[in-house]
Amino acid sequence: MKVGVAGQGAFGVKHLEAMANIPGIEVITLTGGNQTATAEVARRFKIPHYTGDLAESLKQPGLEAMILATPTGMHAAQGVECMRAGKHVHIEIPIADSLADSENLVKVQKETGVVCMGGHTRRFNPSHQYVHQKIQAGQLKIHQMNVQTYFFRRTNMNAAGKPRSWTDHLLWHHACHTVDLFQYQTGELVSDCYAVQGPMHPELKIAMDMGILLKTPSGAVCTLSLSFNNKGPQGTFFRYIGDSGTYVAYYDDLVDGEQNKIDLSTVAVSMNGIELQDREFFAAIKEKREPNADVRQCFTAMQVLDRLEQILNSSARASAR
Repeated sequence: MKVGVAGQGAFGVKHLEAMANIPGIEVITLTGGNQTATAEVARRFKIPHYTGDLAESLKQPGLEAMILATPTGMHAAQGVECMRAGKHVHIEIPIADSLADSENLVKVQKETGVVCMGGHTRRFNPSHQYVHQKIQAGQLKIHQMNVQTYFFRRTNMNAAGKPRSWTDHLLWHHACHTVDLFQYQTGELVSDCYAVQGPMHPELKIAMDMGILLKTPSGAVCTLSLSFNNKGPQGTFFRYIGDSGTYVAYYDDLVDGEQNKIDLSTVAVSMNGIELQDREFFAAIKEKREPNADVRQCFTAMQVLDRLEQILNSSARASAR
């Protein structure tokens, strides 16, 4: 299968590294912003064509699919562009930064019939897959998910420590992971939600600290704390508190409530969550089926994010009065 990648930054590289482990996948084009960096990445991964124009990539002979690892604000428009060109598309999380754009992606996917998948890696991390399998087998029922998403990003830097051309967002990016995972693991949609946030960064114009509460109709609760001000262990830590056990997940690692490490080597064909989500994307294309994390599945999380944003905006207006 001939595929392309849009985005030469940290996550574009992560996808390229992942695809190097997937048989039968040939990356034939790379679309990037900074052309010097794009050329370097293309050389590193032996990609024969690179450009700064997505439309040019989409015209490459034999291209079947694109993976979008571009700035969040570009996701929705580029996703539509790929689908209108008849290409399957995998959009890194979040699929969009507004409910209206998310809804449009779902609409265009339905019209075109191509595979359009969101990059919801947490569904694929072996740690979360292990918990999901227990839930599906009736061996675990979640009472609470306690999640901490902590980074130190007081300047506009990406995951590789390089300057960003866009601004990250605690709600529309990082909270999206947890909102989707909470609904995926509980098998329910959020019925109640609330959010508070700290002061806006004077230059980045985003909240640097945020707290979110979620609840499902059955009573499962999620408490989520997010910060770009944290000096200490970086990343997201998930604590599952259930009726038959407690599990703590950190990306591809998992321990139980007594900190005993759980062997995840037999959960999936890889320990790399990004590789596993890419494998699902390509398998769905080949098998002509809806993938796990199809945009229609992801849309319910975007609806919750929109509700949370409305709560935050309402609170900010009340404080300004």
